[in-house]
Amino acid sequence: MDTAQNDYEMFIAKKERPADDYGFKISMGSLPSALFDFQRDIVHWALAKGRAAIFADCGLGKTLMQLAWADQVHQHTGRPVLILAPLAVASQTAQEGRRFGIKACVVERPDEVINGINITNYDKLDRFDAGAFAGVVLDESSILKSFTGKVRTALINAFCRTPYRLACTATPAPNDYMELGNHAEFLGVMTRTEMLSMFFVHDGGDTSKWRLKGHAEKSFWHWMAGWAVVLDNPVSLGYQDEGYELPELRMHEIIVDGDAPTQEKLTLTQRRKARKESLEARCKAAADLVNASHEQWLVWCDLNAESEELHKLCQMSRQVRGSDKSQYKSSTMMGFSIGVLKCLITKPSIAGFGMNWQNCHHMIFVGLSDSYEQYYQAVRRCWRFGQTHPVDVYIIISAKEGCVKENIERKEADAINMRQKMAALTRESVKENLSRTTRIMSVYQPDVPMRLPDWKEMEAV
Repeated sequence: MDTAQNDYEMFIAKKERPADDYGFKISMGSLPSALFDFQRDIVHWALAKGRAAIFADCGLGKTLMQLAWADQVHQHTGRPVLILAPLAVASQTAQEGRRFGIKACVVERPDEVINGINITNYDKLDRFDAGAFAGVVLDESSILKSFTGKVRTALINAFCRTPYRLACTATPAPNDYMELGNHAEFLGVMTRTEMLSMFFVHDGGDTSKWRLKGHAEKSFWHWMAGWAVVLDNPVSLGYQDEGYELPELRMHEIIVDGDAPTQEKLTLTQRRKARKESLEARCKAAADLVNASHEQWLVWCDLNAESEELHKLCQMSRQVRGSDKSQYKSSTMMGFSIGVLKCLITKPSIAGFGMNWQNCHHMIFVGLSDSYEQYYQAVRRCWRFGQTHPVDVYIIISAKEGCVKENIERKEADAINMRQKMAALTRESVKENLSRTTRIMSVYQPDVPMRLPDWKEMEAV
């Protein structure tokens, strides 16, 4: 190692601020017995930290972990705790709590708040006094993604004085450092500006792009592991295999008006025109799949016109649109969860986050946008740990739209590589933090009687 690099690493080490602990000690036995070992250790660690993030992949039990965390915060403080969740996920979370003996109440107004665990939707945040809660949980905390967003700013400002904070989401986009910075700022670990100035440099002339300083990469991931658990599979952290194996994901491409997508690079206007021209053909192809089967189908679309046409063609279907009332959206999505609805038609922007739909293993995209995040989250509603069937995903597109599927696949490969890198870079630090917290919190139970030495007994005489 040359002198310059050594001096720089010493400089970073001096400036690096480990995430402070704001939590409290509990015994492992006070946590729900339903938790797996890795879940119990993560909840234990998050309570000891007081303010932490759980970046765990879909199906690894974030809902149970956040309920267990909220329950302990309530018991410790004797005050209410608030869980903020996407639409329809609130009811699903309360249902999960009942399943494991943790009482949680869905609330819409301040007069409904109980001295316990309260769950509400993000869009109702402005109805509540954040100061009334001892702890807050952000379910699907990727809502913090936009660093200029109104919701992101409202959440950080509202809960800046809340003693206990937990942020839960699937593994965040590893190359979206703004999202990580917003999580750190929400938790009170470090502001986004401080994080960027300490670990990053502008990438060329584009001031919205940031890259890690060459010598700061190791320090950055070590710092992040001090306040966040990154988990793609429990085995990667040294835990036993608890059956967390994903079933096969089978992708099917249906091109409605040609043999292969055009290789010509199209403008956004041209692609939109192609989508509108092929709307009826794409919707009919989707309806043929749905109507030929008695099993459940989840159909994703992007345009209101697609949703209307699909609802008209697909038998025993319901559509959930942005303009629908919240109660209808929630009841329809819950109906799909329990299997009373055969076909649900909606957009990834409406129902692509938070819902657990392992009950369904047939999915259709009636066209694709360029958003890999929306595509990934939509697929993971069904293809997640706990799914017992291979999941069939049908992508129905027009040949005139160009290589949209190839673009998504390229982004998917990049994201998987980066996600694995992030998990690998934080793995040792996370393992160290979890094991250290467990050792600190272990309860001393003496089982050998104390005996005074002979010389001490003689002095007593």
